[in-house]
Amino acid sequence: MSRFQSLTPSRLSREDFVRVFADIYEHSPWVAEQAYDLGLDEQIDDIDGLHQRMADLLLSASAKAQLALINAHPDLAGKAAVRGELTESSTSEQAGAGIHECSAEEFARFTELNDAYKAKFGFPFIMAVKGSNRHQILAAFEERIHHSPEQEFARALAEINKIALFRLQQL
Repeated sequence: MSRFQSLTPSRLSREDFVRVFADIYEHSPWVAEQAYDLGLDEQIDDIDGLHQRMADLLLSASAKAQLALINAHPDLAGKAAVRGELTESSTSEQAGAGIHECSAEEFARFTELNDAYKAKFGFPFIMAVKGSNRHQILAAFEERIHHSPEQEFARALAEINKIALFRLQQL
């Protein structure tokens, strides 16, 4: 039984709810706080129901709040990963995609793409990497760097919501 199945979110205190769900959205406990503040009902006792509520909150947030959440995400195969400074979830997600197995050339390519992407868009490349390998991630990077800023901002939010669903399922 997953931890999620063993708890009933609608019965948690605000403090406990926020503690349990604070990191579903990277370094952004405000999503859990607002999800709780919308009121407790049986909808949030289901993973899909809670995810929908949280995803809707992100999508209806101000562009400034959305950008802050996007910027809370680490670079894929970036310096924070090399130094071991990622959240537990990010470390697990990147390791699951085999990013920790990159060759020196692949790490260099990730660094080059991360830098070019941030220079173009003003935020890090976001991809829900579960189920992908480092080669697929590099290919997505190569493709998406040619998108418009509007396309990539929307894509970053969609990828963040995918990551959130994976994290709720993992919980």
